[in-house]
Amino acid sequence: MQTIQANGYEIYFNENGYEILNKHLNEYNYSSIFILVDSNTNEKCLLRFLSFLATEKNIEIIEIEAGESEKNITTCVEIWSILTDLGADRKSVLINLGGGVITDIGGFVASTFKRGVDFINIPTSLLAMVDASIGGKNGVDLGNLKNQIGVISVPKLVLVDTDYLNTLPQNEMRSGLAEMLKHGLIADAAYWSAFKDLSKTDFADFDGLVHRSIEIKNNIVLQDPTENGIRKALNFGHTLGHAIESYCLENEDKKTLLHGEAIAIGMIMESFISWQTNLLSETDYNEIKEVITSIFDRVFFDENDLQPIIDLLIHDKKNEYGKIQFALLDGIGAIKINQKADNDLITKSFLDYNS
Repeated sequence: MQTIQANGYEIYFNENGYEILNKHLNEYNYSSIFILVDSNTNEKCLLRFLSFLATEKNIEIIEIEAGESEKNITTCVEIWSILTDLGADRKSVLINLGGGVITDIGGFVASTFKRGVDFINIPTSLLAMVDASIGGKNGVDLGNLKNQIGVISVPKLVLVDTDYLNTLPQNEMRSGLAEMLKHGLIADAAYWSAFKDLSKTDFADFDGLVHRSIEIKNNIVLQDPTENGIRKALNFGHTLGHAIESYCLENEDKKTLLHGEAIAIGMIMESFISWQTNLLSETDYNEIKEVITSIFDRVFFDENDLQPIIDLLIHDKKNEYGKIQFALLDGIGAIKINQKADNDLITKSFLDYNS
């Protein structure tokens, strides 16, 4: 697959990417190499990665527990302390080998340790490949509030090796698929159409679908690296999706949702709002709802859930002057940012989703 030029770094693919990685490590003459993994990628991905690594530099492995609950400042302090104890300096490099939690927290740790050391992302989940590892957003959650603390800082390079997808359970693959669906809905109607009937999708060309998804996100980020304008388009489904994800995290009687599972719900609801505000046709809305619900399990929200979720919307990072801002579909394949919706309409979106 062709290399993608991002904002100050490149995105390389599969085995060719390891040649570039090794060349980079040798040219930059790092004092030491640290690899951040979680318990899953340590078991399932690390040996493959190390088999491609050609360096005589000292390598240290730092492992954290897997899961969104680890993406917090306490874990950062633990990693910073380990880096310090192991003698990391400004010429060290941190390689983040894992899913979205690892690339998010690893990028944040590297960007703040000694005021910034180099980092490299090796995403191992579909979600991390098409979304989390791309674009320079790094950070952690504040309690159950998603991505409230962070920086925008780009890696030295990203290496996407789709062989790591063979280690994923089906629910993790679906979680990443949500972001791919989003990319089609906001920017490429033809790409969206490729997912209308997954039974007819040629997964022999899945690498091509991954590459195109990364391309769509990267093209948007190139126009607006710091999210002052069009990059907000990438938050379609995330305003409600993040609130739902946070609510389910903090309520023991609710099933904890993977990021993509929550975003899938958010995309249906925000598509409903797009229809109700005359940006999207009813036909397109019904198509979106049908496709997404055919892939993702339904989650029921009762009346007591709605207000607490709506209350969480105020923490969304797109908000300005205390006003909730949505990125809404302007037809399939186009987007309008900085859109408003009142609480009554948001409530209707939940009721429609339940129906």
